[in-house]
Amino acid sequence: MRYQELYEEMTGGRGGEALRGWAGRVLRDIASGASPVAGVRHPLGFLCLPLERTGEYGVCLHIWSGALPRAASTTSQIHCHSWDLVSHVLYGRVENVRADVGDAGGGAGDTGDGVAGAADGISGHAGEAPGGDGGTTGHAGEAAGGGGGTTVPPGATHRVFEVVSDAGGDRILPTPRTVRCAPGVSEVYGPGETYTLPAGVFHSSVVPGGETATIALGHGRPGRSDLSLGPLGLGAHLVPRHRCDARETARAALHAAGRLS
Repeated sequence: MRYQELYEEMTGGRGGEALRGWAGRVLRDIASGASPVAGVRHPLGFLCLPLERTGEYGVCLHIWSGALPRAASTTSQIHCHSWDLVSHVLYGRVENVRADVGDAGGGAGDTGDGVAGAADGISGHAGEAPGGDGGTTGHAGEAAGGGGGTTVPPGATHRVFEVVSDAGGDRILPTPRTVRCAPGVSEVYGPGETYTLPAGVFHSSVVPGGETATIALGHGRPGRSDLSLGPLGLGAHLVPRHRCDARETARAALHAAGRLS
């Protein structure tokens, strides 16, 4: 199945058996070497298996497990996408925590508009963008520059960073925008459940129990940027991409296939 077929299965209320069967076949093909897919360690805590990228549409499998190596983050787990997310839980649970974000120094929260005050345009935060080529946010890179070049208002807790990907990796770029951030609405999803998240909504994902896999679909939205909240004084830096070799990819696929069955 490709993006449109998966989207229809995930949003059509038909149950998850067809999706579980498809995911199992994909994982077994990756584990056996029949598929050329290579995993990517993502600092948001999961291993990404990028399956499809067609224009602004993409498909990935995301695997969370304490048994698999993880990348580290230089910003934080709070981020927003430049693309609309549709996610289906294959096993385990995902807690989606929306962040209550407001500009420092006043103003209401803007949990529904993650790009206000930030640079325009789609960046290639491809390590999480379903179907991307493995860009990551925040694995230790080369720190340089200042934290936005502006005075920090009282009450600010985070700076907004834009994530821009290219062949050399991901550039984590501080914007002038500083914000106040606190946890907002939290929702937990279990096996067979599908949830959606529009582009531009700041959130973080927590995996209760530590073992989860999801099918993630992405639909890019022009004019949006991939953003992350980070320390106020963090400067611009380059993040290398950490792709898994064939052995590590096969191990992750086997691990998920075993859990799924």
